[in-house]
Amino acid sequence: MSHKPADLLYGVDDKPPPGVNVLSGLQHVGLMFIYLVYPVLVAQAAGGTAEVASTMVSFTLLAMAVGTVLQVKRFGWIGSGFLCQPTPSVVYVVPSMLAAQHGGLSAVFGMTIVAGLVEMLLARGLPHLRKLFTPEITGLVVLLSGISVGVVGLRTAVGASADTGTVPASVDMTLGLATLALMVALNVWGRGVLRLYCVLIGLAAGCLAAWALGRFDAVEVAHVSAAPLVALPGLSHLGWSFHPSLLLAFVIGAVAAVLKTIGNVTTSQKANQANWVRADMRTIGGGVMADGLGNVVAGAIGAHGMNSSTGAVGLASATGVTSWRVGWSVAAILLVAAFVPKLGLLVNLMPRAVLGAALVFSSTFIVLNGLVIMTSRLLDARKTLVIGLSIVMGLAVEIYPGFLVVLPPGLRASLGNAMVFGTLVGLGLNLLFRIGLRKTVSMTVQPGGLDPQALEDFLEMQGGVWGARRDVIVRAKFNLVQSIETLASSGVASGPLVIEASFDEFNLDLSVSYDGDVLELPQVRPTIEEIIGSDDGERRLAGFLLRQFADRVSSRRVGPRATVAFHFDH
Repeated sequence: MSHKPADLLYGVDDKPPPGVNVLSGLQHVGLMFIYLVYPVLVAQAAGGTAEVASTMVSFTLLAMAVGTVLQVKRFGWIGSGFLCQPTPSVVYVVPSMLAAQHGGLSAVFGMTIVAGLVEMLLARGLPHLRKLFTPEITGLVVLLSGISVGVVGLRTAVGASADTGTVPASVDMTLGLATLALMVALNVWGRGVLRLYCVLIGLAAGCLAAWALGRFDAVEVAHVSAAPLVALPGLSHLGWSFHPSLLLAFVIGAVAAVLKTIGNVTTSQKANQANWVRADMRTIGGGVMADGLGNVVAGAIGAHGMNSSTGAVGLASATGVTSWRVGWSVAAILLVAAFVPKLGLLVNLMPRAVLGAALVFSSTFIVLNGLVIMTSRLLDARKTLVIGLSIVMGLAVEIYPGFLVVLPPGLRASLGNAMVFGTLVGLGLNLLFRIGLRKTVSMTVQPGGLDPQALEDFLEMQGGVWGARRDVIVRAKFNLVQSIETLASSGVASGPLVIEASFDEFNLDLSVSYDGDVLELPQVRPTIEEIIGSDDGERRLAGFLLRQFADRVSSRRVGPRATVAFHFDH
C-alpha cells in the first residue's frame, strides 16, 4: 500500500479546492507557454509568415490540451494518471527544423505523426527494451539533445549560420547574450517568483530592449494590433508529407521522448509514494502511450511535436500539488488560449536573438539532467568509451559538418547533428560491447587469507561492468564482507568459500557456499543476554544484521556444502 509523503499538500488522487485547482492550472500554463517559442522557430525555418506561425501556435495549444487529458487521466492502457502533461519538446526541435528546411511544414507534420507512432510502438515493448535503453544510453540521449538544442539556440541568439559563415550583427549578438545573462542571473540569485519565472521575465526584458533598439518590424507590430482577440485558427498551413531521409532523425527524437517520459513518470511515482521502491511499468507504459498518441494528434492537426514536461513535474513537486485533477484546469486554459490568435503573433514577434537565448538557457538543464542520469550507475571502461566516443562524435558533426561528406547526401541531413549521430554511435557501441560481457561471476576465498578490501573491489568492479546502481552495490558489499567475516571468524566454514554473483536489469543475487554448518539468519534481533551468554550469540547478531541490508536472504545445505544467499531488488 502506498502512502502520501508528508510534504505533499494534495497527492495524485486528492481533490484540491476549486481555487487551488484553477490557480495551480494557471501556474502550469504560464510555465508551459515558454515552450511556444519552438513552433515559432520551426515555422520561421520553413519560411512561414507571421500568420502561419500564429496558426501553428494555436494548434499546438490545442494539441497540448488534448495531450494533457490523455496523460493525466487513465483510459485503459493510455495515460499515466500523473500531472506530467506535454509541452512542445526540445527533442523534436532539431528534427522538425531539419524537416522544415528540406520539406516544409507538411514534412514536419507528417514526420511528427510517424514519431508518435514509433513512441506508441515502443510503449508496448518497454519491458523487452530495458537492456537496450540502459541508464547511460538514456542519459546520453538527453545530454546530446541538450547539446543540439543549445547549438541551435546559440546560432539563433547571435544570428550566425554554420553553413554560410554569416557574421552576426553586433546589436543582435549583444541582445541575445544580454537576455541569456539576465535569465542566468535571475535563476542563480533570484528568489521566489523571480527565479520561478526567470525565462518569462528574461523574454519580456529582451523584447523591451529590442523595442528600444528598434529591432521590431513595424509591419509585424501592425499585424498583432489588427488581429482579432478571438478567432478560429485557419487551416492554410496544414498538409502532410513523409520523407524517408528524415525518418532516422524523428526515430531518434521518438526514442529520446520515450526515455524522457519514463523519467518524468518515474519521478511522479516517487513524489507521490513515500514507500516507493521501484518503477511501476504499467503506468510508465501508459504515459509513453499517451505521449505518442498526443504526437499523432499534434501532427494530424498541424502542431509541433510534444513530450511530457520535466518542468511540469518539478513545479508540481515544488508546490506540493500533484493531483491529476489540476490537469483539467490546465487543459481548459490551453483550450481557451488556442482561440486567441494574438498569442501566436506575439510569440512570433519576439526577436530571434531573444528566442535563441531561451533555447540556450533551457538546454543547460537538459545537459545536466543527462549527466545525472548517466552517472547514476557505476561506469566501467566499456561504458566510459560508449559515453565518451558518442559525445565526441556528436560534437564532431556540429563543429565540422564535412565530417559526414563520405555519406550519401540523403543521409547527411538526418545525421548532421549531435543528437542523431551521437545517439546512433552510442547504441551501436553499447550493442558491440555487450559481446563477451559475463552476467555471472565467481571468486574463491580462503578462510585464513581474508582481505575485506579485495572483496569490496570485486563487487565494485563488477558493478561497473554491469552498470548497477551504486546504492545496491554498497549494500551488497556490506553483506558480502560481513558474511565472509562471520563464517571465517566463527569457525562455521572450513575450506575455501566460493562467492558467486549474478545480475540482470532487475535483480542482483549474491551467494557464498562453503563446507560447514548453515548460517542462522534470525528474524528477531538477539537480546544482549543472548549475545553475551551464548557461544553463537555474536554469529546470530551478524546473521540478523545481514538480513536487514538485503531484500531477501536465505541459507540452506545441500550435501556437505552450505550456502547463504542474498537478493537485492534493482
